[in-house]
Amino acid sequence: MKIKNLILAALAVVTTLTSCSNDESNASGKMVVRVTDAPFQYDLVKETNVTITKIEGRSENKDAASSYVTLTEKEATINLLELNNGLTETLADIEIPSGSYNLFRIYIKDASVVLKDSTVYDLKVPSGAQSGLKVFVDPFITVGEGTTGEILLDFDISKSFVAQGNPNSANGITGFIFKPVIKASNSSTSSSLSGTVTGESFEFGTAPIALEGAQISVFASDTLNTTTFTNADGTYKVMGLSAGTYTVTAEANFYTMETVENVTITSGIDAIQDFLLKLPQEN
Repeated sequence: MKIKNLILAALAVVTTLTSCSNDESNASGKMVVRVTDAPFQYDLVKETNVTITKIEGRSENKDAASSYVTLTEKEATINLLELNNGLTETLADIEIPSGSYNLFRIYIKDASVVLKDSTVYDLKVPSGAQSGLKVFVDPFITVGEGTTGEILLDFDISKSFVAQGNPNSANGITGFIFKPVIKASNSSTSSSLSGTVTGESFEFGTAPIALEGAQISVFASDTLNTTTFTNADGTYKVMGLSAGTYTVTAEANFYTMETVENVTITSGIDAIQDFLLKLPQEN
């Protein structure tokens, strides 16, 4: 299960590249880097923080000695729990050479978790500050004269920040292990899925009510692709879905889970899927 509204999304990068040179050999484009998260399920957690010191992109059109382009070296500390359901934060905005970019390296200096009782856990970052965390994207991000490319990097916080002990009790949590997990998608060939989840009212004859904290799960070929949770008004948004057909489920406490099959995602077109959850039938 992913983190309740990085990251968890984890970390999302949106790359916008527009060529601005008439000389193809010296063509360059503009890159914008943003971050988002996937939801986190631990209600006791107030913050999940990462400090990013550098982001690089690798172009397949360059020789091995100079294949990486620095996108940003500005240190940024981000509370990933503040970024969810379509919210992002810009990390870089820079001109880069034209090329096909298929790999990004993210250098993470520090990571920490803050509980709602103000307990702080400073976490060890496994080689993230030295060699960078490598994240591949498929299909490649193409940067050329007159073209635009985008990439989304989504941190999966529930897998990146693993609670030790009993996560349902503040006294039961003994620490966290940081194992950054990031999903990459080409935004030019992917889209989002959004909607609203409502539930039957417990009072007979009244209108359905918006359900906060309902879990949305997206499956591709019976494999879990991503999850998210609804906001206070029952709305949700899942970003970075590749074109294809998915099965989507919605579930909430006290309600019967609903499954919708054959939800179609088309490149460049955001899809909408609403849910009305029903109360269990009495026998």
